[in-house]
Amino acid sequence: MPGPVAFGGPGSDPLWAPGGKDAIGTCLTPQSPVWFTLAQGVVTEVYYPRVDLANSRDLQFLLVGDAPEAFYEERRDTEVTLSRADPHALLWDVTTEERGGRFRIQKRVLTDPARPVLVMRATITSGDGRGAPPGLRPYVLFAPHVADRGSDNTGCVMHVDSRRVLVAHRHDTYCALACSNPFGPASAGYVGASDGWTDLRQNHRLAWNASVAEHGTVALTAELGGDVSKPFVLALGFGRSAAEAVANALASVDADFDALEAGYVGPWHTYCDGLIDLSRASLDGGRLYYLSAMVVAAHEDRENPGAHIASLAIPWGEAQTDRNRAGYHLVWPRDLYHAATGRLAAGDAAGALRTLHYLRRTQREDGSWPQNFWVYGEPYWHGLQLDEIAFPVLLAWQLWRADALDWNPYPSLVAPAAQRIARVGPVTQQERWEENSGYSPSTLAAAIAALVCAAEFAHADKDPQAERYFLDVADYWARHLEDWTFTTCGTAAGHTEYYERIAGALSDAPAHLGRTVLHVANLPPGAGSIHECAVVDGGFLELVRYGVRAPQDPHVLQTLAAYDDLCRVETPRGPSWHRYTYDGYGEQVDGRPFTGTGVGRAWPLLTGERAHYELAAGRPAADLVKAMESFTTSGGMIPEQVWDGPDIAERGLFLGRPTGSAAPLVWAHAEYIKLLRSISDGGVFDCPAPVRQRYAEAGRRRSDIVIWKHNHKIRTASAGDVLRVEVYAPAALHWTRDSWRNAQHEPMQPYGHGVWVYDFPKGTFRRGHTLEFTFYWNDPGSWEGTNYVVAAH
Repeated sequence: MPGPVAFGGPGSDPLWAPGGKDAIGTCLTPQSPVWFTLAQGVVTEVYYPRVDLANSRDLQFLLVGDAPEAFYEERRDTEVTLSRADPHALLWDVTTEERGGRFRIQKRVLTDPARPVLVMRATITSGDGRGAPPGLRPYVLFAPHVADRGSDNTGCVMHVDSRRVLVAHRHDTYCALACSNPFGPASAGYVGASDGWTDLRQNHRLAWNASVAEHGTVALTAELGGDVSKPFVLALGFGRSAAEAVANALASVDADFDALEAGYVGPWHTYCDGLIDLSRASLDGGRLYYLSAMVVAAHEDRENPGAHIASLAIPWGEAQTDRNRAGYHLVWPRDLYHAATGRLAAGDAAGALRTLHYLRRTQREDGSWPQNFWVYGEPYWHGLQLDEIAFPVLLAWQLWRADALDWNPYPSLVAPAAQRIARVGPVTQQERWEENSGYSPSTLAAAIAALVCAAEFAHADKDPQAERYFLDVADYWARHLEDWTFTTCGTAAGHTEYYERIAGALSDAPAHLGRTVLHVANLPPGAGSIHECAVVDGGFLELVRYGVRAPQDPHVLQTLAAYDDLCRVETPRGPSWHRYTYDGYGEQVDGRPFTGTGVGRAWPLLTGERAHYELAAGRPAADLVKAMESFTTSGGMIPEQVWDGPDIAERGLFLGRPTGSAAPLVWAHAEYIKLLRSISDGGVFDCPAPVRQRYAEAGRRRSDIVIWKHNHKIRTASAGDVLRVEVYAPAALHWTRDSWRNAQHEPMQPYGHGVWVYDFPKGTFRRGHTLEFTFYWNDPGSWEGTNYVVAAH
């Protein structure tokens, strides 16, 4: 029966745990769809039943005595030591020691291989390890954030067969906390008003005696009975009802912990034994390599095989409310490509193939994928990014090259994606940093590479028309890359010629002059309008990475000098790079968390990209490998960002160390794996050979075709080019080259896959003349109503 109801509901605004995780874990068995994270020495978000569904903020211990100052919170008042208990498993030992030496807490954390339960074996002793801490009573504090929300949670203290169990739920997701030692006095309360932390802080005992807190931001607290200096087990069980969650938790509490541990580490040992040993390419004996392989694999969902989220973290979670319930536990096709190719590079072709199948299931009818989405396919943000359509094609090609395909992806995945790329591009609605539209070197690199790889598939599938079409578009874009994205009037600190981060599409001024204003995200009001020709990033390196340009290309070399001068950061742990000049996505100047504006910090994954360029150029990259290995958290997680300024010790920010953004970042771990594989292979692992041979090795392939489309209305063309007009429905082209004194009316020709074209051959019009045209649409039998003009130069 429900007991006394807590006061002060619904409680304070819920906040998540810090985004910088020191460690993560999960078991690979299907019976255990639970993922946990560790930060500041305590368990933070725990995910169930999907890898994108968080159910907690934190789970920690409190130690309280009678003296007014005798109140200690584990995550705030202790020094943390974290170690991996097994080099080939995500098995963690955590020791938290009170700074004055009053107590020590030792924990081993894992998940039950047979049930959806987080299991923790712990001891709480005096600082010297001789018995329980004198004069202090231990409590466990659990802050549920069930089903991705800290609000609208309900918590209660239940009695099950003479045992107290702490239970929380939201809708049909339940969690239950049980202990092998008996729980003594326990409470449910609203955070900031009647929760156990507030009660103990004020009263040094659980005085308010509430056992139910409904529909709010709640916390559950219980005093630990028994001898806590001897090993005891806490279990956080999950289920679709209170009874199921409680039964799972109690079963794990009563199980033999050593047997649970053996069942937890066994599948990880099997997984690591099946990987390619790339240890020799590392500088730490392979420690981070095997950890990275496990981290990437751990981010795969159980219900949706092949789906990998970007991170088990919410960036700067301690400053984020329910309004940011997704964080990075979403699927981005770009990050997913890197996860899958990282697994492939490590020798896990089966994992990469599951991802390709998953991409087939989540592909939209028009051939694209959402900007990002929940693991079951529902879109979260709705931008369109050309590289995120291209990367699945590149993954398919990589698996084909590795002879790892178990189906023909061309008709159902590759062809629709390549058609979408060709129709939407070369301008992307968003580039890889998801902030701006225009011509992006990094996006174009992936898109051109995908079109060439799609042509390879088309050739093998005996689809010559599509093969020609994909190559025509790829060659056209490759020829005009510099026209669209390379500035000759840059204003970036002594550099004038380089690839821009992104260039405005078809502005009134020639694109290469870079006169368009770029609205840079995450900067304070009034500070975000910057000329695009002043913004430099490392996206141009993708042109080399995917074979579109040679490492020695003069444009690449000029941009490399600018990029290194403007974005490189030297730290005691090695060099890293900013995303781009004027970046605002990072902590604020004083180190406070990012909450909409800030200063962009250095990204370790960009160290990996820069290292891949060195390898492509035929140079060693050992110093950059070492840097990536040095940027990790105490548990070996590669973060999204590292601090790039003077130390701010009170905020835990130190030069070259992880910031509070997010760790681990799957993309960064995958980049590290691929870097080691590239070193081992003596060449860039994920560079498609047909692309490199067509462009980087054969010189710039000359394309005589320029393409006019309704979404890319070119204004000029060379008199020596073939001008192609392209539409996506049957039509006739009505055109003139003498201001309609004479006109031609000719049907456009089908080019397969829903494309109709009309090619004006070379010499159709002379330099200085213009061509004017419009369309008559066969269905519904009507004129376009607008005339278009292309001038010859």
